Amino acid sequence: MTPVGTEPELADRILGGWLGRISGNMLGKPVEQGDLWTRGRIDRYLRQAAALPLTDYLPEPADESEGFELRPEWRQCVRGRIHGSCRDDDVDYAILGLDLLETHGFDFSTEQVGELWLLRLPYLQTFTAERATYRNLANGLKPPLTATYDNPYQEWIGALIRADIYGWTSPGDPRRAASLARRDAVLSHTANGVYGAMWAAALVAAAFTAPTVRSALDTALTVIPASSRLSRTVRRVLSLHESRLPWEDTLTTLAEETSGLGWIHTIPNAAVLTAGLLYGDGDFTRTITLTVRGGLDTDSNGATAGSVTGVLNGATAIPPQWKDPLENRVRSAVFGFDGVRISELAERTVRLAELGA
Repeated sequence: MTPVGTEPELADRILGGWLGRISGNMLGKPVEQGDLWTRGRIDRYLRQAAALPLTDYLPEPADESEGFELRPEWRQCVRGRIHGSCRDDDVDYAILGLDLLETHGFDFSTEQVGELWLLRLPYLQTFTAERATYRNLANGLKPPLTATYDNPYQEWIGALIRADIYGWTSPGDPRRAASLARRDAVLSHTANGVYGAMWAAALVAAAFTAPTVRSALDTALTVIPASSRLSRTVRRVLSLHESRLPWEDTLTTLAEETSGLGWIHTIPNAAVLTAGLLYGDGDFTRTITLTVRGGLDTDSNGATAGSVTGVLNGATAIPPQWKDPLENRVRSAVFGFDGVRISELAERTVRLAELGA
């Protein structure tokens, strides 16, 4: 494992990952419906609210009757109304992963991941591949059949959003992070769905020691097959960015090249996320706002972008407009964790990272 500096530095970076994930998730949550909230619609909404460039949480709607109807939870996650984080699966799975590692250690099995879902996670707070898998688990199926039986969502983004905890607890060790994420992901996903989790975990782990976001992205690519569509798509974003194509044109190009996959599939979302990270260039606010403005699964992509950039810069460097409204509290559907303090989650994660070193 590559050294990441002093214990206080490690603690600050892990807290940055948690704060980044939660705030990025909150930023994207009001517009999380990629077939309705396209990139163009999001920017029209922001222009109407005089909120471009975007430097804070989304503004509340002036008039929802104009075709700008936000998700029902918007009142808890727009600027001026946030008092602690609202519940979301993108944060629930990070908490569940923390509980998994505390309960079973780093030698956990895929079967133990499933057992913990049934014990800690309400069925109706699971979606797409996770819900199909939960049903399969309840019906007595075992991995890897839990991922493949009657599950049309095997390459969607669900496993990717579960991966951050493996990066936070493997600082500077992307291969270890990817291995842990794979063991979790195969419960519910296959192929690019699994590769997405491995890639995201490695990206978070690499951010602890990488000098730049681009360096972290290059490292993360080494843990997945170069011939996979995920790898080819991420490399395509890297090349478009290198050619100095504007962010908007890069996303337009990638949208055309990944059309037909749907707004929750791993591939187009990885493209939006990669572009947000590259064009954000390490700046926390610019990274999460560009990523969310990119559309598709906005809260999931905002969460992962926030996690990577939060680790890269540390909690101290995250601007106060993002972390102060969270009031150091998390709402969660994971049994036993509702109302937990973000600082406690980070401290428990630091202990695991030091244990695994």
